[in-house]
Amino acid sequence: MPTSRRTFLLTTATATTAALTLPSCRTTRQPRPQTDKLNLGIIGVGGRGADNFHGVQSEHILAICDVDSRHLQNAAKVTPDARQFADYRQLLALENLDAVVISTPDHTHYPIAAQALRRGLDVYCEKPLTHTVAQARRLRELATAHSCITQMGTQIHANANYRRVVEAIQSGALGAIEEVHVFVNGTDWSGAGLPETKQPPDHLAWDLWLGPAAVRDYSDAYHPAGWRRYWAFGGGTTADMGCHFMDLAFWALQLDAPTLLRADGPEPDPQGAPRGMRCEYRFPATANRPALTLYWHAGNDRSPKLAELGLEKWTNGVLFVGERGFLISNYDTHTLGPADTFAGWQRPPETIPPSPGHHAEWIAACKTRTQPSCWFGYASPLTECVLLANVAYRAARGKVLAWDAAALRIGDELAQKFLDAPLRDGFTG
Repeated sequence: MPTSRRTFLLTTATATTAALTLPSCRTTRQPRPQTDKLNLGIIGVGGRGADNFHGVQSEHILAICDVDSRHLQNAAKVTPDARQFADYRQLLALENLDAVVISTPDHTHYPIAAQALRRGLDVYCEKPLTHTVAQARRLRELATAHSCITQMGTQIHANANYRRVVEAIQSGALGAIEEVHVFVNGTDWSGAGLPETKQPPDHLAWDLWLGPAAVRDYSDAYHPAGWRRYWAFGGGTTADMGCHFMDLAFWALQLDAPTLLRADGPEPDPQGAPRGMRCEYRFPATANRPALTLYWHAGNDRSPKLAELGLEKWTNGVLFVGERGFLISNYDTHTLGPADTFAGWQRPPETIPPSPGHHAEWIAACKTRTQPSCWFGYASPLTECVLLANVAYRAARGKVLAWDAAALRIGDELAQKFLDAPLRDGFTG
């Protein structure tokens, strides 16, 4: 289907909008009382964005933005005084913003967050932090350079269960950890080929939805949620769920970056993510722990370790395997085994304080000028590791690759190209 006149007109309008001049970067802000309200801009107010929108209702919502007018209208019923935009660049041009909340498709996270950080705005951005490995690194550097308070939206990080698991692992309940198996078998964001296209609906500003992605025709398969299935916009089950579950391993074991990885699965489709895939990461020893291997299993790819230990009933979770036994956890509960080994086990003291909530934590940090738990300094390495699985799978399936995190270099020429993606003019961040 050829590009429509509507798409052409939207592209022209976007090019004009791109000429907007953003206010200059703020100087470093000082702490303020918790009773003060932040001036927030909410970018993306449908789906996950609606949840985040409601999560920051304690503050002053200065402006809301969405490319889908239906979502915008629904959000306006909650905050009728907020200014409304379809183009995030217009919202970011407002003078008196303090911070923004970004809940858009993965491929647009980076340019929105980068522009906000360059302005010196604090940022809450949904997971995965970015669409590519290199983008995650750049956001981390921008946030540091502009002294911004940041949080990646991995809401489960605020749960009490994750805290108790971290305390158990760090107390040495299992002894030295040898392996971690992270598995998400209850989600399927797979796709193959290009979907059927049609004219975009009147309520959707399609060119703005595409943002930094190359121009293509609209499909119902993309909006509002199916975009996760396609490499151009998302990264399948791995990108969607990896940050939530690998987060527990990163936190408990203080992981940073692997040095070797190997991803495998079915023959890669050039357009869509696989139904199932796996990735093996090797993490070197540190002063706090020995070397270990982390295994990622997504979709219909099951970890054989689950059957070996009689844990077949677990659908999604994190399995730590140590010298003395295992600990398996999902979002809400965890179990240690073998049962006879841990029959009289006493939990360690609760040393990690409860969270006021993932959104509330970020809001409070914006006022105290301290970083919350999932600031970009933590979220960037986590996101990079998750997205490396897709890079290795798409470019070098079944091949062991060396990863030099400091240099952003991977041991395969094609995989190196997959670490980043070109951005369309007007949406470069």
